[in-house]
Amino acid sequence: MKKIHPEFAYQSRELAIQIEDTLGDPPDRKNYARVIKSLIEEFARGSEIDDINLLSFALVDHLKFDDPAGLLTQSDHYDKGEAVLGMVSCRDETAAQALHKVSQNNPQLARRAIITAFLFKHPKHWSDEDHTLESLQKSEGGDDEDEDQLTQGHDIEHLFDSDGGEHA
Repeated sequence: MKKIHPEFAYQSRELAIQIEDTLGDPPDRKNYARVIKSLIEEFARGSEIDDINLLSFALVDHLKFDDPAGLLTQSDHYDKGEAVLGMVSCRDETAAQALHKVSQNNPQLARRAIITAFLFKHPKHWSDEDHTLESLQKSEGGDDEDEDQLTQGHDIEHLFDSDGGEHA
């Protein structure tokens, strides 16, 4: 499981909420499709909407992730990184035009939206928690003094006494 930048984890969760809210309960697929179509057309016209979530929301169902390993590697860094446009393709011509237009005008927005959409579509490949050995040791405090104080056969009944150690 790969550790990703916390902002990408946040954006991926926000994307899930936005999709769920737009679909509604019960899901209205026609309304969802109209919203997506409208957003894609806005981006394709060159609208300067500077919102990662809206762009990833518009593109998430149209992107094909051609280089998942590369996209996962790029999720380490939020503010800087390589262009990822070559790691995806679009199934829809208008969506491809929208992505290309945003990439030209705001390459970081396009990069972040592509990675966010990828992470949303592939949640089992990443974690926003740091499970490295170093991180786990830090979270445990790194000292094992309590464990060292107990030896085999050590009387531990006092740990469970709720009446201050008085036994009947």
